Amino acid sequence: MSNFLNFPIEKIKEGSVEIFIPREKKISKQLPVFYNPAMKLNRDITILLLQQFPPMNLCDPLAASGIRAIRFAKELKYKSITANDMNKKAVALIKKNMRYNKVNFEVYNKDANLLLLESFGFDFIDLDVFGSPNFMLDAACKRISRNGILAVTATDTSALCGTYYDACKRKYWAAPKSSQQMHEIGLRILIRKVQLVAAQYDKALVPIFSYSKDHYMRIFLRVEKNKDAVDEILKHHKMLKDVGPLWAGKLWDENLAKKMWNSGRKSKIFSGNKELLKFLEIVKEESKIDSVGFHDIHHLCKSYKLQVMPKKAELIKEITRRGFKASETHFRGEGMRSDIDEKNLVDIMKKSR
Repeated sequence: MSNFLNFPIEKIKEGSVEIFIPREKKISKQLPVFYNPAMKLNRDITILLLQQFPPMNLCDPLAASGIRAIRFAKELKYKSITANDMNKKAVALIKKNMRYNKVNFEVYNKDANLLLLESFGFDFIDLDVFGSPNFMLDAACKRISRNGILAVTATDTSALCGTYYDACKRKYWAAPKSSQQMHEIGLRILIRKVQLVAAQYDKALVPIFSYSKDHYMRIFLRVEKNKDAVDEILKHHKMLKDVGPLWAGKLWDENLAKKMWNSGRKSKIFSGNKELLKFLEIVKEESKIDSVGFHDIHHLCKSYKLQVMPKKAELIKEITRRGFKASETHFRGEGMRSDIDEKNLVDIMKKSR
């Protein structure tokens, strides 16, 4: 199936929309217009998060096929939507997909930074980039509105998780660590970097929903335009032994995480998506516990030479019976988030054999 775009396309369904995308065997940056089906969960979570807020002026400065902006138009109440891509083929495809889905919004063919800097600002800016988001942080922090939300994706997890130690120091101004905790450490390093860029403009960016999944990290930050709030943010930038500096505050707004999970269960679009709902349920429980890092049960068994690894569900039940908080963590299957210290946890694990 070919058309005026001069590259083969196919139709796919995602959420409540159907769009045309380039037909290729392999997903890569070399696509005439980039579309990654693996990022559907990313887009689902974004929709669910935005549904918990009043209508906003939304901006997708790196829109590619337009799937994100078109889903915004079909699945959200909004004030305005602005989509942009520097690739002329992408802009043509966005317009084709808009017509097909019977939606209409502003579409531009500009450099993404220029689009933001020439604007009057937006309530929501979505930096869903391929690689590091660094090249867009300054313009986005300048143009994100007071009380707005800045969403940032980073796919260069090899740097943030410590595989490329020096690259992380150059890009994110912090020392990572390749360990069981590396995804949470990397996420907290990313948060701090974005917060520091915004701090220059007296904007405090408070994490309201954060996660690590597959090949990417994703953060949503609420803006507060206040010097004192910025100073308070900076107090939560700390070293953890030889790791960091990183954000040592909360990763989630507990009430928001609960609302997103509840909305997902009741939604016609998301109620049948078991992977999404399970993920949101884990984060919902995890958000109740204010801790930096988590316990890796498998690693503790190995370190303390425990022959039998207790079942995680039973361990969580016993920890909570003793008055501590505990839950699964989305960061690692063998992980468990809790406010219990390692000594008491190991004592419980030994008695669980």
